[in-house]
This record gives sequence, C-alpha cells and structure tokens, in this order.
Amino acid sequence: MTEDRKISAVPLRADNASRPAFLRSKCSIIAILCLLSSVFCPLSATAEGISVNKAEIRLSEEGYQLAASYSINLTSVVQQALERGIPLYFVSEYTLTRPRWYWLEEEVFISEQTTKLSYNVLTRQYRISRGALFQNFVSFEDAMNMLTRQSSAAIPPELIKQNEGYIADLIRMVKTESSFIAAVRLRLDIDQLPKVLQVNAMTGKDWTLDSRWYRWVIRPEELPVRNEGKTE
Repeated sequence: MTEDRKISAVPLRADNASRPAFLRSKCSIIAILCLLSSVFCPLSATAEGISVNKAEIRLSEEGYQLAASYSINLTSVVQQALERGIPLYFVSEYTLTRPRWYWLEEEVFISEQTTKLSYNVLTRQYRISRGALFQNFVSFEDAMNMLTRQSSAAIPPELIKQNEGYIADLIRMVKTESSFIAAVRLRLDIDQLPKVLQVNAMTGKDWTLDSRWYRWVIRPEELPVRNEGKTE
C-alpha cells in the first residue's frame, strides 16, 4: 500500500517504462475496467424511458384501485419540446383478468386515464392535468413526482367478490387455484402531439416512452380489507 501511494504521487516522466512490469499491467487493467464499466454499466439515474417501481391493489372509499409508481426519465428531445410549450399526454392503462382453465381469460376490469404534463413559458410553471382537475408546480422535479404516481378508477368490490365465489366453487370441483391477474402500463401518447411532430415521433426512438405491461398475481384471500370500527 505504501509503495502504491509513492508511485501515484510521482508525476509522469519519460522513463515511465522503467516501472516494474506488474505495476504497468495493474494500471492497464484498471484503465480497461473503467472503460468497460462506462460502456456496459451506465448509471441507472440517466437511463431514459419509463419503468415500474411498484404496483399493488389498494382499498379506497369507492372500492379497490390498481396503483403503480413509475420511474420516468424523459429523453432530451421530449424535454426540450416540453420546455418550449408543447404539452405531453401520458396514458395509464389497467386490466384485471381472471384465468379460466376451460376458456380464455375473463376481463373483470379495464380502465384508462390520461394525464397531461405542460409548461407555461410565461409563468415558468408546470401543470399536471387529469380531466377538469389540475395542479401547478414551480419545479420540474415536483411535477414529475406527481406524474410518477398513477392509479385506476375504482373497482366495485362486488366484481371481485362475485368472481371470488365462483372461483371457490370451481376449486371444489376441479382443484384449481384461485387468482386474478392485474396489469398496469404507462406510455407517452404520440397521437396527441402536434401533427408536425407525429411523423418524427412514429419513426424515431426519442419519443418512445413506454413501460410495457407489468403483470402480477392477486389472490382473493390477500385482498386488503377495511377494518370496521365496532360500536358499543
């Protein structure tokens, strides 16, 4: 360790070749590893696109909801368009299906929601809009933090309970497993871009922001249950 520190402190000279062979090979290996790490191991923080961080089913006042949190990193082209006042529309999609051993999957629930992300050049504020509801943000980070959290419309509890009872009967008959398949997805909707940009968006990768479908299994016995307070 002491010898390495002394050598690293000495400036490079013309007689560098006079170093021991094992030191020269050590420096070469380190340089090669640094180069390979920059090529094959890019920093995840700079990765562009959309990916799912977490997905779950939650219990709300109206029923159940499919919820997901995403990691969203806009490409430089998309972010430049946003900063110039072009609104971006992100579509979140949700499905809940029930597998059937004797037929195709049954669609229990389908939902879709559009979230608009825009920037006002005059006020220098970002806005997140969902239908008639909107919220303004001073910083880009705060607006993106809101965009990353998405949830579906409410799923009526009776839809799941009905299917749960049917599956329970089926289990007793054919010994199959009770489960639902939930799926979520978030993508940039290029069809809502200005016509001038749509051609480039359809042919270029800079506008391809799509998490693809993320699926997981939900069993009826694992569904969250509201704790009703007892009255005395």
